Amino acid sequence: MKTFVLIHGSWHSSWNWHRVIPILEKQGHRAIAIDLPGMGRDKTPIHEVKMQSTVEKICTLLDSIDGKVILVGHSKNGIMISQAAEYRPDKIEKLVYLAAYLIPNGKTQKEYSVLDTQGVLKPYVTIHQELNAHTLDPEIYKEGLYADCDDNITELAKLLLGHEPIESAVTPLQLTDNNYGRVPRIYIECTEDKAVTPFIQRKMYTETPCEKVYRLPTSHSPFFSKPQELSDILCEIALG
Repeated sequence: MKTFVLIHGSWHSSWNWHRVIPILEKQGHRAIAIDLPGMGRDKTPIHEVKMQSTVEKICTLLDSIDGKVILVGHSKNGIMISQAAEYRPDKIEKLVYLAAYLIPNGKTQKEYSVLDTQGVLKPYVTIHQELNAHTLDPEIYKEGLYADCDDNITELAKLLLGHEPIESAVTPLQLTDNNYGRVPRIYIECTEDKAVTPFIQRKMYTETPCEKVYRLPTSHSPFFSKPQELSDILCEIALG
């Protein structure tokens, strides 16, 4: 049995994983999904959310778990699992990047996001300067995030998606070979992704090589559209 810690992406929260967790548990694993600060049921005021405090919340969870975990990050918050691995390398058995930002030391998520010119989300992002956060226009949810998902997921998203803190996107990662660099990395590419496109996914895992790359023929949200297939990959990673 392995313990998975599942980290959601921008605007989302722990509900991302509600189809995956039962499948992993049926296979005998433990799966924990959390709301990052300011997201979902976490009521931290969004303007107070910083990358450091977000990573600290992940590390506090890791410290509360016996043994090592498989830490999975989706989308933007690949940056969070990388930074957590720098601080807690001995608590993490493997890092799994699901269509996620895999950013090297000293670089920011925004530096790579701006290179992803074929993604469809950027014109639909609204900046809220007073909150140091942004939101995504529901008009693009289906095409950009859930193209191959049930329509009810898009309707749920209209109720559940919230503000995304800006600060973490422009905070350089601080990673070393001695800590982060010794935790095995695995990438799961979503080949039909229009949010974090295959171009930028491949650029990232080519520049920062991973032990293995899996590919799913899905949009940005395989935990909704192909939960069994995604869970099968995660279980294979657990056995590896």
